[in-house]
Amino acid sequence: MNKEAIIIFLKYPELGRSKTRLAATIGNENALKVYKELLNHTNLITKDLNCDKFLFYDKMSSNKVPWGDEIYHTAYQKESDLGGRMEDAFEQLFNKGYKRVLIVGSDCYELDQNVIENAFEKLKDKNVVIGPAKDGGYYLLGLSEMIKPIFSDVEWSTENVYSDTVKILESLNINHDTTATLSDIDVFEDLPEELKLLIS
Repeated sequence: MNKEAIIIFLKYPELGRSKTRLAATIGNENALKVYKELLNHTNLITKDLNCDKFLFYDKMSSNKVPWGDEIYHTAYQKESDLGGRMEDAFEQLFNKGYKRVLIVGSDCYELDQNVIENAFEKLKDKNVVIGPAKDGGYYLLGLSEMIKPIFSDVEWSTENVYSDTVKILESLNINHDTTATLSDIDVFEDLPEELKLLIS
């Protein structure tokens, strides 16, 4: 069995459920266009990874993105805050026997396959790898063991998520590393020019 796995958190692309902060500026239809392109990008950068891949949808549904059941396993996020949902997903995969597990969302257009592969490589020597986002959060988290405080002791959806997570790791003397700092797409100002073309 493969010792490495990636968790991808996503929503099935439906009008009114995607990129709500972005939709407040550009409308639901344009936000859905952007989200579909972000999903396409996420598929492109993960489908060829040499690891097992799990799509964790935010709700139970018969709808699935057409990425191939032979490539991506289907799973579902538990009902909780972001920390609780991530903790549960990591626990599910560690309980399956995986030794190195990464989680990403579908919001980072700058993320590429090399960054993900680099994070897996770092996990061979580190307990934690984090991909810091420019807004103060993080776009990637990798673990080689379960560390519950980083899920329960962080105030989510703030500009301190990354720094608070690092403080927890340092207080526990857990060795960790980072990948490149990249930009998540949450609001209009985050959009690169090529995604702005979708809504022009």
